Amino acid sequence: MHRLLTMKRLSVLFLCTFAVAVGLTFAWQGLVKAPEERCEASGRWWDPEGRECAKPISIAEITGRPIGVSRAEASDAKNRELIAIEDRLQAQKDARDADAARQRAALAEQR
Repeated sequence: MHRLLTMKRLSVLFLCTFAVAVGLTFAWQGLVKAPEERCEASGRWWDPEGRECAKPISIAEITGRPIGVSRAEASDAKNRELIAIEDRLQAQKDARDADAARQRAALAEQR
């Protein structure tokens, strides 16, 4: 009687399945796990959803404030700068209004 699954065929089938499983394990290690480990070893952040290796950015780089300056100190400095700008604009407006009043007075004297 001739059987389809002899011991020799079963052993070859098992070895082929084992070889494919080992190959898939190495492929997964090389394509999925290794980039994450290399990224984290270099001090960067790994994003598993997008599979991206990103460089961490300091909040000071985003906001433009110097490193070591607290948020409150940077806010106070910005507020002082805005007050100085408002004062300068108010002085310009007052000078323009005074010039307009002087010109009105000169025009009224001419009539």
